[in-house]
Amino acid sequence: MARSTKAFAELFLPPSAKRSPRRPASVEDNPAIQVIWDMVAMIPRGKVSTYGAVARAAGLPGRARLTGFALKVAPKEMNLPWHRVVGAGGRIVFPKTSQEHREQARRLRAERVAVKDGRVDRSCITDFEAP
Repeated sequence: MARSTKAFAELFLPPSAKRSPRRPASVEDNPAIQVIWDMVAMIPRGKVSTYGAVARAAGLPGRARLTGFALKVAPKEMNLPWHRVVGAGGRIVFPKTSQEHREQARRLRAERVAVKDGRVDRSCITDFEAP
């Protein structure tokens, strides 16, 4: 007797998902997103950190992409210093011809962070620890 594919797949769902459709959680309610926002807010003026270092400091090693997502969905009212987060090796991750790249470089230079060829000076990169 063969089971249907749907019935077979339901065997692997958690009990709560079987009973009712899941409501998408609000991004603001996600504790991982919240702690990333807190870590980004702690980066001092004139310094930068990497997506990976922020994730590690937030207790989420290996989740650098989650840091990028958290910055993307952050409400503007939070005024997070998103420009202080760069890619590995100090590289601005936005395409060089994009408005975001120019804006990040402008903001970093305004804080006296040296930006040359889309990279920040290694001396400005801080690797902070989780609180």
